[in-house]
Order: sequence, then C-alpha cells, then structure tokens
Amino acid sequence: MTKAIQAVRGMNDLLPEGIAYWQHVEAAARDILHRYGYREIRLPIVEHTELFARSIGSHTDIVEKEMYTFEDRNGDSLTLRPEGTASAVRAGIENGLLHNQVQRWWYAGPMFRHERPQKGRYRQFHQIGVEAYGMSGPDVDAELILLTARLFKRLGLTGLRLELNTLGTPSARAAYRARLVDYLRGHLDVLDDDSRRRLDTNPLRVLDSKNPDMQELLRGAPGLLDHLDESSRAHFEELRALLDAAGIEYHINPRLVRGLDYYTRTVFEWLTDRLGSQAAICAGGRYDGLVELLGGKATPAIGFAIGLERLVELVVQASVPVDGNAPQVYVVAVGAPMAAVLQLAESLRDRGVRAEYHCGGGSLKSQLKRADRSGARYVLMVETPTQAAVKDLRGNEGQQTLAYADVGGFLAARLGSAPAAADILTRVEN
Repeated sequence: MTKAIQAVRGMNDLLPEGIAYWQHVEAAARDILHRYGYREIRLPIVEHTELFARSIGSHTDIVEKEMYTFEDRNGDSLTLRPEGTASAVRAGIENGLLHNQVQRWWYAGPMFRHERPQKGRYRQFHQIGVEAYGMSGPDVDAELILLTARLFKRLGLTGLRLELNTLGTPSARAAYRARLVDYLRGHLDVLDDDSRRRLDTNPLRVLDSKNPDMQELLRGAPGLLDHLDESSRAHFEELRALLDAAGIEYHINPRLVRGLDYYTRTVFEWLTDRLGSQAAICAGGRYDGLVELLGGKATPAIGFAIGLERLVELVVQASVPVDGNAPQVYVVAVGAPMAAVLQLAESLRDRGVRAEYHCGGGSLKSQLKRADRSGARYVLMVETPTQAAVKDLRGNEGQQTLAYADVGGFLAARLGSAPAAADILTRVEN
C-alpha cells in the first residue's frame, strides 16, 4: 500500500470544523479596521531575500536561522515572507504611495518561519497586520492601541495585558547600546550562549532573555529609559497621557525591545497567560527609519501584527458564541421530482436561507442522519410537487406538512430570514 503523504511539519490544515472561529475573528477585525479608516492591501507571499535582510536585520534570528529562502530558475534569491511590514513598505515605495502622504493599511495572510513547531508557534502561521504612514505624533500610536483594545473587547476576551516601552531614536539607542555592551562584557561568565552570540550583533535582545539564570544580571543592567533623547521622552509621555485619558491600562516594560532591527520609539505587546509560553498575541511599534532604509523618502511609520492562531485559540477557550455557518435547512427529496426539489432549495437561497440539498440519494433514514449531522435547524422533506414536511431537528416543534405557499413564511418566522410566503417558491410554481 502506498504511504500517504502528510503535511510539512509545522504547516497545518485549517479544517471546516474550526474555520468558523477564524471567520468570526477575521470579520470582527475587518469591521473594526474599516471603522478606523484602514484600507486593505494584498501583498505577495514571495519577495526578494534582500528586502528582509535589509529591513529585519541580517544578524537577527529570523534572517540567520528562520527564513525559507531559495533560488528560482533565474538564480534570484527569493524568500517566503516571514513578516508583512517590509513588504508593505516595499509596495508603498514602488507604487509612489508614501512620500508626503498619509496611508492607513491592513493585510492578512500566511507568514513563514522555520522554527521549532509548538502550540501557538508554527512554520506557516497567519497574521493580521496594520501599518500607518506619514504621521509622526503619538496620537496614531494611541489609535493603534485603542484599535487593538476594541478588537479584543469585541471578541469577548478579557485578562489581556498591555506592555509598553520606547526605544528612542537610533542615535540615542546607539549610545545606550554601547553602555549595555560594556556592562554585559563585564559579566561574560553569566551570559548564556545565545546572549554571547547577540552581544556583537543585537545586544538589546539580551534584555529579552527568558533564561532564569540571567534575570538577576539583567535587573542590574543600565536602563534604556534613562538614556532617552528628550524628543522621544516627550513622545512617550504624551502617548501615556493619551492612553490614561482613554482608560487603557498598561505596564511599562523597559526590557521590551522587539526582535526586529527597524523599531524606533514606541513598542508594545498584548500578552496573555492562557497560551503557555507563547504569551504575545499582538506586537508592534514605530519604525520611522525603515522607509528610507528601503530606498524611499524619510517617512514616519507605525504598525502591529496579530497572530491569528493564538487569537483564535483564545476565542475558542473563551467559549465565545460563533455562527458556524451550518445550513439552516437541510432539503431532502421524498417522492417529489428532483428538479422541483433543486428549485425549492434555490428559492430558499434566493431569500437568504442557508439551505443544503441532499445529493446522492439513499434511504430516508440515511438522509435524515445526514441532515442531523449537518447541524441544520430544520429538515425539509419534499414529498410531492405541492407539499413539503418541515421537521425541527433542534427543538420541540415536531413535524408539520405545509403547502409550498406556506413554507416561506414558516421559515422566515423562525430563522430570521425575509422570504415572503407568496413568492419563496416562484421558481417551482412557474
């Protein structure tokens, strides 16, 4: 027997039984993003490798270890996108949409990183990303945080924690970096292998180490907030005042540095303790220098990304009521001509009813079993060219035999659709 081919490790199927939760989350996000004036952009999954090496940073873990990179038939080095911000900036520059303009964009789709798969962390994962360009003040920083808070509230999620920090300008961060490296070099015997490797490439990431043996050392490290430039300090204080006025609770985490080189000033994360080690469900910040770094004119920018797998898991855990898009009515033929029954199902759909027609024949008993498994509220058994029996599968209404002219009103009253009793079956009657 031929061995069945399985999915690539860390790249998972999203099955119909769970997809309703994804659709629920995506619909809520889409509605809220549009309320805030953000427009959708759709970006390629494959980009030139140089885009990510230049934007994310050639010495980051993503570029060094995690990207799916390959040569195409022309010898060009291409990469499956590990994140969306660099692609959005590339699209904005290439299409002349950023210089001296204000843009609010969002996108959704798969990203790819060759990490060790575990719950909440996969090699193909999905994000909703949001990017805002051309606005330098802290008001847009606050807007994005308010937007995320509104989304989580809309989804019925509680207990999330917002952590906030500022990285200052690149020049201020460079001065702080030198102080931090001097401090860490004085304690090389305490540093783990990862931290020693990062010391010369990305020392701020050492602050984010989860190694318990290093926590006392890190608590004594010089603080970034003590080395801020005055403009970044003022920006951060005004952002905090805006969040305070809006009633948004937050915790200042001076070790929050994010894993990508392009961040400046504001950085933030929404965290949960309900997903094990994968605590962050949303993360973002300012990247005012990235547009210029990628060949455009200097443009202030800020964005965030939400991990959809993690957000969906929280919605499932919270037992949020979700419309599973199951059929409302399951239609079976019991003696009536097949053409008439098909037309009946089409007429129901014309009027907004989710109607699944039983294909493939079989005994009435087997058809009713399929109807029950479908999740439909009613089964509609079409007995003659003029009559149909309606049976309630989920309640105590029992079974009723109705004339075609009465079926529409009966269903409308119970399903909240809007079929008129006189015309729901005009296809059949004509």
